[in-house]
Amino acid sequence: MAIITRELVRLNGQATGKEDAIQQAGALLVENGRVTAAYVDGMLAREQTMSTYLGNGIAIPHGVFDSRGDILQTGISVVQFPAGIEWEDGELAYLVIGIAATADEHIGVLANLSQVIEEEADAQQLIHADDPMLIVERLGRPAEVEEE
Repeated sequence: MAIITRELVRLNGQATGKEDAIQQAGALLVENGRVTAAYVDGMLAREQTMSTYLGNGIAIPHGVFDSRGDILQTGISVVQFPAGIEWEDGELAYLVIGIAATADEHIGVLANLSQVIEEEADAQQLIHADDPMLIVERLGRPAEVEEE
């Protein structure tokens, strides 16, 4: 099964704050059978100890180590917030990417995400996407491995 599907993407979201945004990203993972509801608590706990804001308007909330048992299947969810959510002082997140990955798949998922959002133009394309399939196609690609 694909790590991200159309059902795991919500465009034009609204949230009251970053906790609400994390809960929305987590709810998509729960609704699509990727995690148990307890995993969302782990996502909120992670944010209390370490910010998951990456820059370029993107945050990647994910569960704490102890939450791994609540992952049913690797997946990522995406909620787009056109108005932005204040994630840190002066930093707005427009794209919140919830991550649930088993130990074996975690590195590959993060490698792909970092490639996609490294370039501000690529991040902006996803932040302003008006078709969820653009996000699915871009984030669903495997990371390109550089040969040594």
